[in-house]
Amino acid sequence: MSNQFWMIWPGNAVASALILFAIAMPFLYAARKLMHNLLHSVGHMIGGPLRLGARWLFATARDMNERNKVVLLAHGREEVGQHIEREFERIGTLVTRDLEGYPALQRKLLEEITRVEEDYKKCGEVPPPPPEWVEAVTAIAKVKSEGGNEMVQRILEEIKRSVHSIHDKALADYRRAYESRHKILNGFMPFWRSLDKTFGQVDKKLTGLHDTSSKIDAQMEKYEQINKKTDKAEHALTVSAFTQFAISTLVLLIAVGGALVNFKLIALPFSEMVGAGDYLTSTLRMSDVAALVIIFLEATMGLFVMETLRITHLFPLIANMNDRMRRRMLWTAIVFLFVFAGIEAALALMRDMLSADKQALIRSLATAQQVAPPDPLLRMIPTTAQMLLGFFLPFALAFVGVPLESFVYSLRTVGGAFVVMLIRATAFVLRVLGNLIRQLCRVLIGIYDVAIVLPLLVERLVKAARSEGDASESRPVKRAA
Repeated sequence: MSNQFWMIWPGNAVASALILFAIAMPFLYAARKLMHNLLHSVGHMIGGPLRLGARWLFATARDMNERNKVVLLAHGREEVGQHIEREFERIGTLVTRDLEGYPALQRKLLEEITRVEEDYKKCGEVPPPPPEWVEAVTAIAKVKSEGGNEMVQRILEEIKRSVHSIHDKALADYRRAYESRHKILNGFMPFWRSLDKTFGQVDKKLTGLHDTSSKIDAQMEKYEQINKKTDKAEHALTVSAFTQFAISTLVLLIAVGGALVNFKLIALPFSEMVGAGDYLTSTLRMSDVAALVIIFLEATMGLFVMETLRITHLFPLIANMNDRMRRRMLWTAIVFLFVFAGIEAALALMRDMLSADKQALIRSLATAQQVAPPDPLLRMIPTTAQMLLGFFLPFALAFVGVPLESFVYSLRTVGGAFVVMLIRATAFVLRVLGNLIRQLCRVLIGIYDVAIVLPLLVERLVKAARSEGDASESRPVKRAA
């Protein structure tokens, strides 16, 4: 009965609701303007701040995008500047190493060319011309032996014999001259090979210099694009940052896997050294913390080695040190790395010994029979492998500074782009919510008018009747006028 107190018609909820709605309809009609104003005010009160917040978030995203662009271009300018500086250093080294001996090379080329020219001139010399008596012999040969003059015949035969001997001698001299010239030409070959080799070296050096110059031109063009703040340069730097972020993340995950292997290798010996029952928290043991500290120290020493070698630039203070101080720091970090590597090798040996003792204890408790000990040679193989792994893992972790630097620098760009995207998405959601609330208030106003449609129809009919009465009263006045 307590739930039916509102029923005007007991036992009939629909009829009671209709009667109550009919009773409330005049009051709803009377409050129509107030309800419209109230719904409009609610829509503006809720939707206005949401749209304002969306507008503010869009402006914030635009400002953050500009700041990210400035940072990205600054980092790209610095990186390209370092590339250009290294290329100029490479060109300086190339010029100092290869082209500083160019005067000596030029002198050698001139000497070889002069020697070839002299030999060529020697090769061009011809045998001396025939003596003048050849003309006399020609004149005698024209004499006709008439009447069988034996004296003339004998003289001519003697001249013929002399001419043949002289001809053979001249031909032999001519052949010897050509043979000597051929020997001179054959002697050209070493000099030609030397010239060809020298010119090949010069061409190779100049080609390397040209390639390096082309690289510098490409870097300078990229540097100019960055200075002009073009969209092409920004897009290229953004893509490069995302690529470097993905690659460095993958390499860091591999390094984390190596660190986990290293941790498993030294955790058991540290539990025996520090104490397995000593807990720093309810679940974190002190031995695990000590093993992690050793691994972090190894990575830190490796990072210092990379910094002192100027491979990475995470710490500007180390890069700005003088060469003597950096050299001292380098050798100190290397010594610490060797110390940690020796410690890990000893801990790996201790781990193998502890594992062997544990297995022997379990075997002795499981059976009463005496089990033959394993072959010492077979036991040395895993022991040696663990010791080598414990010794070389710190040096492998020393190179984690290279992907770490790439990850840190690319994280600024990737994180900034992600935050801008998140802010824009939030602004879009707020704007959609603001529009939805305003449209919802309009829908509620329409539903309210539909609920009081009968009084609204009566109001429309009354207004129509009044307008017709006013029109009929105004017509006689116009006729009288």
